[in-house]
Amino acid sequence: MIKRSKLFKDFQMPIIGLGTWQATDEIIANAIQTALSVGYRHIDTAFNYNNETVIGDTLKKWFDQGHKREELFITTKLPHIGNRPCDVSKFLNLSLEKLKLDYIDLYLIHIPFGFYYDNTTLTPAIDENGYYVLDKETDHLAVWETLEKEVARGRIRFLGLSNFNETQIKNVFNNAKEIKPAVLQIELHAYLQQVNLRNLCEELGIVVTAYSPLGSPGAKEHFVNKYKYSPETFPDLLGLQIVKEISSKYNKSLGQILLKHLIQQGIVIIPKSGNANRIKENFDIFDFELSIDDINELNKLDRGEEGRIFNFLFWKGVENHPQYPFKLPEKN
Repeated sequence: MIKRSKLFKDFQMPIIGLGTWQATDEIIANAIQTALSVGYRHIDTAFNYNNETVIGDTLKKWFDQGHKREELFITTKLPHIGNRPCDVSKFLNLSLEKLKLDYIDLYLIHIPFGFYYDNTTLTPAIDENGYYVLDKETDHLAVWETLEKEVARGRIRFLGLSNFNETQIKNVFNNAKEIKPAVLQIELHAYLQQVNLRNLCEELGIVVTAYSPLGSPGAKEHFVNKYKYSPETFPDLLGLQIVKEISSKYNKSLGQILLKHLIQQGIVIIPKSGNANRIKENFDIFDFELSIDDINELNKLDRGEEGRIFNFLFWKGVENHPQYPFKLPEKN
């Protein structure tokens, strides 16, 4: 199924893509091979994921089998360390080289705030106290104008935003000189349904993509170990009684119910999995429809901001950036 845009006549984005964050190279390569064989044609990655090279190698093998580049929709992202006009070309070049592509279908500003970086490692600079070194001069409009030039050069087809709030989206949309944002990619699942943000995007004609549509169960171990998150931070959406009841009613898996809930509302999804059976299962959701009553029951699970998993506070001091996009949690 293809998602089209009200803004761009030639915009066609597969409504299901394969998310690729947080997995080993071997798992990513196998996952992409499985996904492509099943029928996925949308692959989502980012410079920050550190997996563009293995994705590029895997895609090249697929192209070498006789498949065409235009069959695929590839999304990648400008990293937080590249949120300056002078760095746009550098990081786009790196992504194109790693992915072994001549153009990117959708290029997103990954995060609305900016960091300075270590020139040797191309990772965020951290000061002696463990704080990330913030570039507080982040200028979305200047970055966007530079990205528009890359579209004109043919190196990007469409532009979008990720993790931006309503004010930031309106700023780019209303002031873009040539090209409006085609897509907004945000954390979106049963506990964080972002209704106001989705309504704004509907009004503006922006397509919404949901990352972590299952509550990111695969990222739990990573965040607990690396950033000392509490395991309870990650919701067990697959364990909810109402999801189990609806699953039994339609004879579909728990994950298929949660994904269908989003797709039926016109939301693009990019579930990530390294399990071949799960990858196939996530794609097999077009042979049934949830009733309006069941959709409404799932809508009731929304916890608003309390349901957010990824607030980026694991980057020490990031809340001090003027473009930090989220409402800060209240301190006890």
